[in-house]
Amino acid sequence: MYQRLPSWTLGFHGTDESTVQKILNDKSGHVEQSRNAWDWLGNGAYFWENDPTRAFQFATSRMKWLGITDTKPAVIGAVIDLGRCLNLFDQPGLVELKAAYKSLEDDAASVGMPLPENHGKTPDRIFRRLDRAVFENLHLIRSFLRYDAYDTTRAPFMEGAPLYNNTSFRERNHIQIAVRNMACIKGYFLPRGL
Repeated sequence: MYQRLPSWTLGFHGTDESTVQKILNDKSGHVEQSRNAWDWLGNGAYFWENDPTRAFQFATSRMKWLGITDTKPAVIGAVIDLGRCLNLFDQPGLVELKAAYKSLEDDAASVGMPLPENHGKTPDRIFRRLDRAVFENLHLIRSFLRYDAYDTTRAPFMEGAPLYNNTSFRERNHIQIAVRNMACIKGYFLPRGL
């Protein structure tokens, strides 16, 4: 009932200069939807909500991981209508996600398969295979029940080292948006100040 958020938001996607130019110069161009096995929120085009700086940090790190040297890191901004949003700031979204986990756990147990695991070298466990499986199961359940599909997913992430002793605030806390319905992206722009 309250899954439609009545506003647009700005999202920022970290990528490289050539990809930014391709999207800006092709009227039908879009940020690619990610389908990696470790994507935190399942399939979708990923954006940092209102945080171009964090998007640029990611783009820079990603290029180092992949050894990309022939282009520079860049950020593209997007105007996003969140539409029907799986909002993990609200109790209904959290309850639905927990139920999707329980369903996945029961299904795996019934066929004797282990659940995927989140892992990584840091406590953040940035390779989130379990989380991805839970989100994709949630979308599958909604489709099976003929519920309206979610257009976007919006979630807080606590990431990085603590800002200071005895706190839960982290160096790279952010709000992540995964856009599943690309019609929710109303336009792209170059952010100022980067």
